[in-house]
Amino acid sequence: MFCPECGSTDKKMVGDICIDCFLKEFQMIELPKRIEVEICSHCNSKFEEGKWSEENIPEEEIIYRALERNIKIADEVENEIINLEIDQIKGTISTCFVEVVGEVHGTQIDETHECEVKIKKTVCPSCSKMQSGYYETVIQFRADNRELKAEEYAKADEIVERTLIKQSKKDKLAYCPQIAKLKEGYDYYIGSFKSGRKVAESLKEEFGGTIKESPRLISEDKSTGKGLYRIWISVRIPEFEVGDFIKYNDKIVQVNNIGKNSVLGFEISTNKKQNIPMKNIDEIKLIKKSDECETTTIISKSPSVIQILDPVDYSTQDLEMREDFESYNIGDEIKFIRIDNYIYLVN
Repeated sequence: MFCPECGSTDKKMVGDICIDCFLKEFQMIELPKRIEVEICSHCNSKFEEGKWSEENIPEEEIIYRALERNIKIADEVENEIINLEIDQIKGTISTCFVEVVGEVHGTQIDETHECEVKIKKTVCPSCSKMQSGYYETVIQFRADNRELKAEEYAKADEIVERTLIKQSKKDKLAYCPQIAKLKEGYDYYIGSFKSGRKVAESLKEEFGGTIKESPRLISEDKSTGKGLYRIWISVRIPEFEVGDFIKYNDKIVQVNNIGKNSVLGFEISTNKKQNIPMKNIDEIKLIKKSDECETTTIISKSPSVIQILDPVDYSTQDLEMREDFESYNIGDEIKFIRIDNYIYLVN
């Protein structure tokens, strides 16, 4: 066979022409002369294939990835090695070179292509929302029948911040653009539904209490006709605190711990442990606050009885000795709580 283009009869044929004539017109890769990449000027996320993805990528890495994504390698190329180089950057335009070495039908060849990559800076929807103070959830942090304490507010602020920092690794709207400090409690405005619910769960895990969600229709998406909602999440922590005295199932319990799912304490007449499910919080009644405890003096003790002096009328009161009071001695001060005209010793 001979090559119709050069007349050669002693060269390897590729289709109807010889290898040399084939390689004259052959290109190992196709690459546009100019590539445009749209990135967010705030978080460096990039817009491709109709969506925003991958934030905080260095600009040079964005350029390299744009080149890689736009290189098309011909099917005939084998064992290719591709080198990318940014020659110079002027403003938003980078001049780049792509060098390719590979084998085509047993012949090793190399090519160099020049390409410009233009960075178009804009603002992604998430950053636009963040800048405008956009929010989807309001966390209403409250306490039942009492005012929240300064230390509870401080702890809540810490929990909200910590939870949002953790959530921000996977949710760009994990931020708090506003905290409304009201007389009845704090309202935390949270960027997204998902992170708002995480914040509410974290607050409940620390303080106990109940969570209730109330979605509200705020507008309608004109493009889809669907309603746009915000969610108000009420986190109400218990009226009682650690150390307080509560009544549950006709038992008087001193609260030892308030958790996400239960209230732990000791029945004050028997010192037996009590575990009350948080779902039954409506059945718990606050009897006395911890600061209502009184102090008195032990005036006598025996293996079965401990005798104290009532500081109100200075009468003596004989109370059943409990194992946890055996280490006390005559003359020691001891705390007690007065409930329904009955005195209970407490630790």
